[in-house]
Amino acid sequence: MTAPLRTKVLLVAALLIGLGVAPQLSNSYVVLLLTKVLVFGMLAMSTDLLLGYTGVAPMGQAAYLAVGAYFAAILGDRFGIGLGCDFLAVLAGGFIAGALVASVFGLIAVRSTGVYFLMITLALGMVIWGLAYRWNSLTHGDNGINLTGRPACGISFVDPIAYYYLVFAAFLSMLGGLFLLVNSPFGRSLVGIRESEIRMRILGYNTWLHKYLIMLISGACGGFAGVLWAYVNRIVSPQDAVLTTSVDVLLMVILGGPGSLVGGVIGAGVVLFLREYLSTQVTWWQYVLGIVYILTIYYMPDGLIGLPKYVKALQRKKTGQTTAALPSH
Repeated sequence: MTAPLRTKVLLVAALLIGLGVAPQLSNSYVVLLLTKVLVFGMLAMSTDLLLGYTGVAPMGQAAYLAVGAYFAAILGDRFGIGLGCDFLAVLAGGFIAGALVASVFGLIAVRSTGVYFLMITLALGMVIWGLAYRWNSLTHGDNGINLTGRPACGISFVDPIAYYYLVFAAFLSMLGGLFLLVNSPFGRSLVGIRESEIRMRILGYNTWLHKYLIMLISGACGGFAGVLWAYVNRIVSPQDAVLTTSVDVLLMVILGGPGSLVGGVIGAGVVLFLREYLSTQVTWWQYVLGIVYILTIYYMPDGLIGLPKYVKALQRKKTGQTTAALPSH
């Protein structure tokens, strides 16, 4: 194992251990914040499949989050489904619902690239927002849908810490599955498409099919995260499908480090901390967030997950300057 890889593995291990023990050392507000970080971390990982590994920037990931959340909320509110052991079936249903929506979006968006892909996915995402806002008989419009409780199957997840560990287990499952995916031959071919789609076509790869499949997987993961999100605040509204949510998730990936999966979780932690906590302390928290973005993109194009590499590069540079300053004999 190379030194950079070993450093990254240790960083990820430390992050996961920290997420595992943090609820035991925190109050209920911090537990809620960490739960939101994990859910948005999953949505960021779904975005990273497209941005970091395939090289296309999606602007409609909030649509999949909303689809999964509304799926869980409608079943829970109207039929009482998802509040018992059938919660796992609802999770699977949200996964499938996200994939179905992505299958339609993909037929429209996959043939485009660059800013055109971004704009098309933005427009498609706004379609979901419009449906959530206007389809009052199903979504209750601007009032949203309230969930009366959280799942209970042997263990009651009404307690915030219990629900946090349920989300943490789901997060680890998604992280493990996506790690295997991006390191498979299929995942390697996605990186090839990111680097040069024309070359991959010449080599005989069906690049359209590869991008379509990864969009389905990305949508499915977004729907999966949406089901978990529905039980965080226990209310689902059109606010979950707004454009700013998609923009935030895209920036989380860029801030944390595209092409790393875990980087999106780091970015989610930074963004949500600044928004949920720092905004209660000062009115100029947006400026702090903007400065963090600028400094990260300018000095660390690999994102915050590349911080150890950046620090080592500074140390080597400083050591080289010191050596050059020593008198020669």
